[in-house]
Amino acid sequence: MPLADRDVAIAAALAGAAVARSRYGTSLARVEKDRGDFATAADLDAERAILDVLRSARPLDAVDGEESGRTGPAAERVWLVDPLCGTLNYAAQTPLVAVNVALRDGDRVTAAASADPFARELFWTEGAHAYVRRDGVDERLRPSAESRLVDVNLDPPFPNGRAFRAVELLADEEFAERFRPRVVSTTLAVAWVAAGRRAAYVADGHLQDSVHFASGIALCRAAGCVVTGLRGQPVHTGVGGLLVAADQPTHATLLALIDRQFAAARQAGCSPPSRSGG
Repeated sequence: MPLADRDVAIAAALAGAAVARSRYGTSLARVEKDRGDFATAADLDAERAILDVLRSARPLDAVDGEESGRTGPAAERVWLVDPLCGTLNYAAQTPLVAVNVALRDGDRVTAAASADPFARELFWTEGAHAYVRRDGVDERLRPSAESRLVDVNLDPPFPNGRAFRAVELLADEEFAERFRPRVVSTTLAVAWVAAGRRAAYVADGHLQDSVHFASGIALCRAAGCVVTGLRGQPVHTGVGGLLVAADQPTHATLLALIDRQFAAARQAGCSPPSRSGG
């Protein structure tokens, strides 16, 4: 009997995670990218392992890989692959990374998995519910804002930089009164919102079909988190960005703080660029 899409996503993410564990702490060649970004040999090897699983199980689907780009036939079903989200962490021997695999079927992500190679946890969804797998046992993800920890993505690009910068949230007195900031520098933190380990996650950027964010967003939606763009708009529309919160009160508080920045920018005669210009 053929594997379900969720099981293909899980198998692919676990294959990438196994490579990440095996290469961790070894001497790794680097491949330089734009703007100071880079990949390591571990990124490339992990992506190859993931692609082997996907091509074997779903040869008629397309794949969009962080390192290899778009491959396979033209298809409505596209696998979005980020073999090592947190490459700089990994290269600096900081064991905070995610291996992300998601299936976009038409305009929806219908299966996704994010593997933590070092905690040996696997976050997954079939689109309706979200789970974490430890030692072969699945447990439903239950968001919670109790920690008050908010993870903030400080990595560029910042398309709304003239009107909003996530780093400025950290200096906001109201933010400091209500929350405690964290910067994990991997989208593993998005899965942690779904798992109740973070109260929220904030990022700038246009994230449509992002290999980095597709899995985490799918997990949060399936877990029942509040998922919007930076202005509270439907995600992937308007000014873009991402505001994921464990519950509505947390989302409303952070949205008000973000709106304060946009309002101040308007008063100063600044505005974010249009989507086409950013």
